[in-house]
Formats: sequence, C-alpha cells, structure tokens
Amino acid sequence: MMQEKIGNVILDLFWYPGKDMYSDGPVEDELLEIARNTREEDLNAVIAERKDWSVMYHFSEIRQNIISWMPIEKYDHVLEIGAGCGAITGALADKAGAVTAIELSKKRSTINAYRNRDKDNLRIIVGNFLDIEPNLTENYDYITLIGVFEYAQAYMGKHKPYLKMLSCIAKHLAPGGKIVIAIENKLGLKYFAGCTEDHIGVQFKGIEGYPDNPGVRTFSRKELLDMIAKTGDFKTTIYYPYPDYKFPMTIYSDRFLPKPGEIRESFLNYDRQRILLFDEPRAYDSIIEAGLYPEFANSFLIIAEKQ
Repeated sequence: MMQEKIGNVILDLFWYPGKDMYSDGPVEDELLEIARNTREEDLNAVIAERKDWSVMYHFSEIRQNIISWMPIEKYDHVLEIGAGCGAITGALADKAGAVTAIELSKKRSTINAYRNRDKDNLRIIVGNFLDIEPNLTENYDYITLIGVFEYAQAYMGKHKPYLKMLSCIAKHLAPGGKIVIAIENKLGLKYFAGCTEDHIGVQFKGIEGYPDNPGVRTFSRKELLDMIAKTGDFKTTIYYPYPDYKFPMTIYSDRFLPKPGEIRESFLNYDRQRILLFDEPRAYDSIIEAGLYPEFANSFLIIAEKQ
C-alpha cells in the first residue's frame, strides 16, 4: 500500500524501502505506544512519570521553542527534512498553511503521525531524501534542517556533502524562501569545558576537527556562513539558542547577546556523564566581555533567506 492515513495525516510510503534503515531500538516501541495513547497536551505528565531521557527528548514541548517564535504564516508552505518523531512538526503545522515532512524511518513517521493526527495540513513522506527530492514538485517558503545538516555525508556521499546538501535544497525554495538550520557549534564552550561531542560521545573530537571522519560533523560559525555564501545569494542571520538548540530556553542574536552574569550554570550532558574542566559561567563572562560569545555559543540557529 502506497499510502496510509492516521487521523488526518497522510503517510506517503511510495519511496519507503520496506524496512527502517536505522532505529534507537526498543525505546521506539515505547514512544509509539505513548504517541498512540496520549494526547499532545498530556505528554508533560508522561515525561514526569517515565523519567526517561528518550521520552523527554522526543516529546518535550521545549523542543518547539526553536521555531515557535518564527513569523511563519498560514499562507506559507514548509518542507521539514528529517522530521524524526515529530519534535517540531506539530509546531510547524500549527503555524503554516501546509507542511511536508520527510523521514527515513516508518516507525518514527508513525509516531509523528499519531502525535499530530488532528492536523489536516500535514503530509509525511517516508523514505530516503535523495530518492524523494527529485520528485518534489513545489517550492517552499521554509525548508528546515533541525539537527539534520550534520548528517549530510550519509545523504550525499563523501565529496563536499554539505555544500551539495545546501545546493540541493536551495533549488526548492520559493522566491524569498528561507533555509532554517539548527546545529551544534563544534567550538561551543561546553566542549572545551569537558562535555562529550553530541553525536559520537567522545571529548574534544569536534574541537580537533573530527580527525577520524566519523561521518557526522558540526561546524564553527565561520564555516557555516562560508558554506551558505558559496551556495548562492542569501541574506543570512544567525542566532544562538541557549543552552542549545535541542532545549532552547533563550535565543540570543547578534543584536541581543548575553550580558556578563547572565549565564549562571554549567552545561550538563543530557544522556551521558561529562568531566568539568573549569567554571563555565565565569569563562562565559570573560568571553562575553571580549565580544566573542558568537564564536563559543553552544548551538547555532541559522536562517538563510534567498535573495
């Protein structure tokens, strides 16, 4: 069957390869059970009851802070690449006229569909982005890569995968359309202070430039801005979610940066232990006073508007 429907949500399975190519294991069955039996407004109670990192990561409403403030309008069409279990899909569907979500995993797409079953403006395409992309027939006002750009090598191969990814999606933008990227800063202060690299779980690998080429990587502020500049004519604005883009409580900008004394806590690895090499808040005060906060922010949120 090429299509399924969960509530109002269409699951398009035309490009689904027949089995999920990646999984977090049995926890995804638990997430599916929660999504089936819990309304979105009741998820906070489940998070408090389960006290499980995966449940919080996938279902916390704080995840939506990364896009909830953006001026997405009811006439806008949004393409969400790498939708996962729907951490931000519902927030996008609440704001936009139509949302097309692409996700490789059918199980994660099913979780997403159950979470958003009441939305009548959401279509989830299950399959590999490279198979689906040539068949996208419309241009989008927003294309989001939230926690996705760092995996571009898996999509695009080893030769300039990040530039290829940007060029590939840029051609699907409407005039004035925007690419939205949320990603960790490989030079984020938390990494110097002893947090493990978010994707490979080892200290200092991003700072060292990923010498073993693990197939996933993040970037500095300059590297990201340079790649976007090479992709085309974009007006690029960069924001700094704190403590990071996954659970953003504050989103700073170049016009509104933190002041000394404003950052008062050391960052905690969410799902693994860390070492603590120095007092992060004091170090941030020094960095802020030197005017270097944008270089050492833990995460970036980039909005690149097509000119």
